[in-house]
Amino acid sequence: MSRLLDANIDKKEAQYETSLRPQSLKEYVGQEDLKNNFKIFIGAALHRDEPLDHILLYGPPGLGKTTLANVIANEMHANIHLVNGPAIEKTGDLASILSMLEPGDVLFIDEIHRLPRVVEEVLYGAMEDFKLSIMINRDSNAKALNLTLPPFTLIGATTRAGDISSPLRARFGITEKLNFYTEEEIKKIVLRSARVFNVTIEDSAAQEIAKRSRGTPRIANRLLKRVRDFANYEGKDDITLNDALMALKALKVDSIGLDDVDIRYLKTLIERFNGGPVGLEVLANAIGEEIMNLEDVYEPYLLQIGLIDRTPRGRMATTKAYEHLKIAHQGKLF
Repeated sequence: MSRLLDANIDKKEAQYETSLRPQSLKEYVGQEDLKNNFKIFIGAALHRDEPLDHILLYGPPGLGKTTLANVIANEMHANIHLVNGPAIEKTGDLASILSMLEPGDVLFIDEIHRLPRVVEEVLYGAMEDFKLSIMINRDSNAKALNLTLPPFTLIGATTRAGDISSPLRARFGITEKLNFYTEEEIKKIVLRSARVFNVTIEDSAAQEIAKRSRGTPRIANRLLKRVRDFANYEGKDDITLNDALMALKALKVDSIGLDDVDIRYLKTLIERFNGGPVGLEVLANAIGEEIMNLEDVYEPYLLQIGLIDRTPRGRMATTKAYEHLKIAHQGKLF
């Protein structure tokens, strides 16, 4: 079932998200330290008339890794080729993609941690020496195919940096983490997106959406679209604070950006397991969710705002979680 506050994206949503993307580092809101670094890296590469070093971007979904890859390509005056890691199933698929590259092109591989190992091993030579060497089996005869590739920049994106093998990670010259955005940064993104959608929105309404967007631009834009729907249904072309509050209440997104899934997670942890510690697998089974979903989708934000702790013995609810749910915290005797 689709979840409003899930930062992952589907194909239909990707189409409208493209129209919201900034085209330059100047337009890109947030991630200030990262942007300052890339200004230097890009400026130096253009000065030398060379492609950028290969780049690894990591962080939770919805923070703008694909957007940043497009911005980098624009700043380098380069063409970008977008591909999803799981779509590259065989070495032949990789060879087909790499053979289309022109000098200076950017190849963006999303979910790069999901590349098959045999494909990953072929990628090493392409990244390091701009050479592609694969074995072709034809009529029981193995034949080596060697191609010289034009210099290019590979940008890999992942939500699970720990799943990337050491040999692949070592071949990236630039590794940057995208962090959650501040409330003020998200507000700027909401106001910019409203202009793109050709709707007017009160500052206070944009602030309220930002407050509940979990520090994630993708979620902010999704909430803005839904709030706009509620306003349009009432025959309005502008969004007031009252419109935003009514819509967000109907959407069951609370004052700090938790929905009923997050509440169920916290209540299960507190009421069934006395606040923890409890192992992730046990908690996932109790909630009826996959372990990967808990780690990648639910927990990053709950950790970020201090509602849970990860300990060697398992997950624990914090005092702040008890206070937010208005559940009495008896404490524990040791």
